[in-house]
Amino acid sequence: MNRRPGRISTRLMAFVATLAVGAGAGAIAYESFSSPDSQTVVRQVTVKGSDAAASTSTLTIPEIYQASYKSVVEVTVTSTSSGTPFGGGGGETQQSQGSGFVYDSDGNVVTNEHVVDGAESVSVRFWNGGTYKATVVGSDPSTDLAMVKVDAPESLLAPLELGDSGKLLVGDGVIAIGSPFGLEDSVTSGIVSALHRQMQAPNNFTINDSIQTDAAINHGNSGGPLLNAQGRVIGVNAQIRSESGGSDGVGFAIPSNTIRSIATQLIADGKVEHAYLGVSVQTVPATAADELNLVEGVELVKVTEGTPAAKAGLRSATGTKIVDGDPYRTGGDVITEFDGEKMTTSEQLQRAVDSKRPGDTVSITYWRDGKSRTADVKLATRPSAVPVNP
Repeated sequence: MNRRPGRISTRLMAFVATLAVGAGAGAIAYESFSSPDSQTVVRQVTVKGSDAAASTSTLTIPEIYQASYKSVVEVTVTSTSSGTPFGGGGGETQQSQGSGFVYDSDGNVVTNEHVVDGAESVSVRFWNGGTYKATVVGSDPSTDLAMVKVDAPESLLAPLELGDSGKLLVGDGVIAIGSPFGLEDSVTSGIVSALHRQMQAPNNFTINDSIQTDAAINHGNSGGPLLNAQGRVIGVNAQIRSESGGSDGVGFAIPSNTIRSIATQLIADGKVEHAYLGVSVQTVPATAADELNLVEGVELVKVTEGTPAAKAGLRSATGTKIVDGDPYRTGGDVITEFDGEKMTTSEQLQRAVDSKRPGDTVSITYWRDGKSRTADVKLATRPSAVPVNP
């Protein structure tokens, strides 16, 4: 049974975000006021240098494929189902399949967390048909990334280089290589359709700065590389947005700058810890601030109980108002500075929290009842899933 790339909800109120991000990880959690319809279904280390995405000449699609396909693998996972929904009988053994790519010459392979979730055994198949056992080194559901280590001959371990996803431009050419529907070494091409998108992660947090592409991504592509015109990895293919469940020309990839940070931590520690503030927020633009009786900044829509924000006494919104056809929450504290940096959008605050580590103490300046106030907040470690207020 093939696991499907995650499907992105067709309705996301993207102005509301839950700030629970990890240092250098680029992962943010968004919340929607409507019912979500997304479903996520994909020592010394030698790594080739990561060059800027546009630092060398452009290659043709055949040239990129020939230089890369031997580094792309098929990942097969064996797991046991939980049994019948009525509680009778034991679980059945099942297999799921995704893609991955060789990260370093030690045999570490990057794939999606949702590909290896629940794995009892993992095998990796290379371009020449050779199949070898692998173990899960670690995984991070907040960014949907995982690292497995394969016991394969050194001759098969040809790492792909990571590019700089921060250098990407909308319209840049990209290709995806993977095993859609189990058809290994398949290649599709397209362009970068948009940047700085958000995807829902397996634990319901949101992966920030995701790459949108029209390169076809289907079931089984999960975990495979998205390559730029120089043949460098600028993303890991993870999800599709689809009404039908098939590839409708809108795919999403986890950016390489997130991969770089998470992979390093997974190899070193087998896990990743993310800083956590514990609030849902929305941007209050200058054009709407007066009508909302607020100031420009980032309003706290919800403060989750027991979190760093709650312990610091920060307050949630209490009402809702429509301004120029857009819904805004009202009555909440508005963050205007985070550790000395001015905050005007929720994205800025997301990245500011993202740059910190659990245990860091930060100074937050916020506006309440016509006055500017300051609180020192000690960031916590993100929980395993998005918490829900009782």
